[in-house]
Amino acid sequence: MSTATTPMRFTRELREMCGADYVIEDPARLQPAQILGVTPAVAVEPASAEEIAAVLRFANERDLTVVPAGGFTQQQAGNTPAPIDVLLYTTRLTEVEHYDPGDLTIGIGAGCRVAELSAKVAADGLLFAGDAPLPERATIGGLLATGITGPLRHGYGGLRDYCIGVRFVTGDGRKGKGGGRVVKNVAGFDLMKLLIGSQGRLAIITGASFKLFPAPRQTSTFIAEFATAAEAIQYRNTVLRSPLSPICLELVSPQAEALLPGAERSGKGWSLYLRATGSDAVLARYRSELGAAISREVDGQNEAELWRALQNFSSTLPERSAGSVLISLSLPLADVLPVLNELESVAASDHLAYAVAGAVGVGRLLVGLWPAGQQANLSDAVSAFRERLPRDASAKILHCPQELRRQVAAWAKTPTDFESMKAVKPALDGKDILNRGRFLF
Repeated sequence: MSTATTPMRFTRELREMCGADYVIEDPARLQPAQILGVTPAVAVEPASAEEIAAVLRFANERDLTVVPAGGFTQQQAGNTPAPIDVLLYTTRLTEVEHYDPGDLTIGIGAGCRVAELSAKVAADGLLFAGDAPLPERATIGGLLATGITGPLRHGYGGLRDYCIGVRFVTGDGRKGKGGGRVVKNVAGFDLMKLLIGSQGRLAIITGASFKLFPAPRQTSTFIAEFATAAEAIQYRNTVLRSPLSPICLELVSPQAEALLPGAERSGKGWSLYLRATGSDAVLARYRSELGAAISREVDGQNEAELWRALQNFSSTLPERSAGSVLISLSLPLADVLPVLNELESVAASDHLAYAVAGAVGVGRLLVGLWPAGQQANLSDAVSAFRERLPRDASAKILHCPQELRRQVAAWAKTPTDFESMKAVKPALDGKDILNRGRFLF
């Protein structure tokens, strides 16, 4: 179906479903909503799961493609999509479905901004651990669909650890849910883990429930600097074997540090940023245990700005270098140093610069590569680096130049994830209307 005919033929029906004010067909308003160079034919903003289900049933009947969208912070991933008939925003789904501060749980609509949810629970002395990049724009639904995590991943786990319930509409227009409102809920299939990280290919998430945490009353960040990555990883191992329990443990390469706004650059090389929480006595224990390797300590506003910069690192690199590739990696701890060594080798042989940042205590890294001279060969470097990753590594491209888009469409490397998604896809989106053509499943 040609997207050029979609507004003329179907906007009347879409207006009846979502309201005339929430159907966008003006090309000038649709142009900023391009996804990897493809402009949607029409955009809709449903107000409820029922309206989303109606739109998806309508799309199935007429074989229209649908792309779900939240804050547009992670829409650069994947291959160039098929023509987009309908862009479906979830941003009107902002209702607080339930909130029990005493029970440390909350249920929220998928369109709520991450920053808004964090501010709401912070007023009651609680913490939402989903520290997505660009939280002022990122939505809860987008956070779950992409599965992206930030520095708090070290201390609080990933989304699958504290998402306790999810509501969704399948690609064929059926409403569903998994989990519940309380932490001790074991009924039914574990659909939460299936949908987290599914990239909007199986269903559209409409709401979710989360376990919250008591907010730290006092924090301080200790920075250790090393000449090489090997020395930094050795110190990481020392920290992990110690009785210390930092909430963040971030590895930052020299080039990554140079990209961070406002960072104090020492020129010593690789850094470990360790964020601790506790009383004055607890923080004093950290100073004693960490010893002479600590070169700086940061707290207060400077500390908050430092972690905000690290949280937003995945958006910083593409802004600084349009010709860059950004790769998200999940590795066994023992494989981190060998992978960093392979990265250095590939970058040197293909005349590239690289930057690394991530929760090194749990094997989660962001790796950026970009040309450092006229002889640079980004395409060969990306292929070579993929081939050198260990078998049990999980990896995906978050950003790359348009000319490499087709190459990296088949780049994703996971042990089982995509095969599982392929098996489930026909049951939830049999006509393949959701995000058609963008990902491997």
